[in-house]
Amino acid sequence: MTETPAARHHSEQQAGTLTTGDHILLPDGERTAEIHQVELESDDFGAPAVVLASLAGGGTLRIAVGTTVRVTDEEADAVTQLPLAGRPSEEAGQEQPGETPAAAPAAPAVVVPPLPPVPPAASGPSEEELALIPAAKGTPESVVEAAAEAHPDAMGVLLLADRLAKGVNFKSGSCLKDLSDLAHELFITLKDADGSLAVADLLNVLPYDGNPGRWASVEASLALSSYICRQDGQKERAEVYERLIRTPENQETDPFKARMAAKVRQRSLNEPNLYDKEIFRSIDNSNHDAEREWRLLRLESLLFLRAHGGSETIGLGELERRISNELEAVRS
Repeated sequence: MTETPAARHHSEQQAGTLTTGDHILLPDGERTAEIHQVELESDDFGAPAVVLASLAGGGTLRIAVGTTVRVTDEEADAVTQLPLAGRPSEEAGQEQPGETPAAAPAAPAVVVPPLPPVPPAASGPSEEELALIPAAKGTPESVVEAAAEAHPDAMGVLLLADRLAKGVNFKSGSCLKDLSDLAHELFITLKDADGSLAVADLLNVLPYDGNPGRWASVEASLALSSYICRQDGQKERAEVYERLIRTPENQETDPFKARMAAKVRQRSLNEPNLYDKEIFRSIDNSNHDAEREWRLLRLESLLFLRAHGGSETIGLGELERRISNELEAVRS
C-alpha cells in the first residue's frame, strides 16, 4: 500500500517559525508541498502579521503568524509538487482496459496575487536644485525677530517669537514645532508669504533624522512652502520642496519592507484624516475657536496631499479648491 502524505509523521509548529525547505501539509489536509521561500508581511503597526510561503510547486500560501500548521519530516511525493491549482496524478491519468478513466478531483486552488513591484526610491534634489532655496539672512534667531518686528500687533506671532528668542535648537522637537507654527501663522493668518518662507526655510533644509516627531514639523513646513511657491509661480522651487518631503521614502533598502511601506503610505494618501466629524461638532456647538483649530489641521492635511501631487481619491484640482476654501474659512 502506498503511504499517503496524511499517513506520514507530522509535527506542529507556528507559521511564524516556518523556513525554506519545510514540507507543510496543505489546507486540503491530504497533500504536502515544500516551502521555497518565506516572507513576513507586517501590519500597520509594524508587527509581523502574515507569513507568505511561496511553494516549490507553484503558488503562495498566506498564513497568520500565530496559526499552528503541520509539517512533515519526509519529502513530499510527486503529487505534492504539482501546482496548487491542481491537476490529475499520473496514476489517475492512466486508462485501464475495460474501464472508463475517471477524472481526478482537482485540489482547491490557493492563489495569491503577486506583491506589487518595489517602488522606485525617491531621489533627493541635487545641489543645483537645493540652491533654489535662499540662504537664511542672519541667524535663525534674527529671522524670527524680523518676522515679529514686521507684525508688532500679531499676538500669535509675538507669542511664538518670544519662545524662540531664547534660542533656536534644531534638536528640540518643540522648537521645530514652534518654527513650523510661526511659518503657518505668518502665511495663513497674516498672508505674509515672504516672511513665512523665510521662517519655513530654517526647517526645510534640515536632513531627515529618522525621528517621526521632529520630522512632522519639517514635513508640514515643506508642504506649506511648496504651496506658497506654486501660488507665486515658483514651480522649480516648489518641486525641490516636494522632493525633500519624500526623503523618508528612500531610506528603506529591504525590498519587501519598501513594498509594505509604500502600501501604507498610499493608503494614508487615499484616506486622509480631514477632521470632518470634529469640524461639524464644533459648528453644531457654535464653538468657533475649536472649529478654526480643526480647520487648521485639515488645511495641513490638504497641503501635505498637495505636496505629494494628490492621491488616487483626491485630484489636484479638487485639492486646490478645498485648500482655497479652508484658507478663506480660517482667515474670516
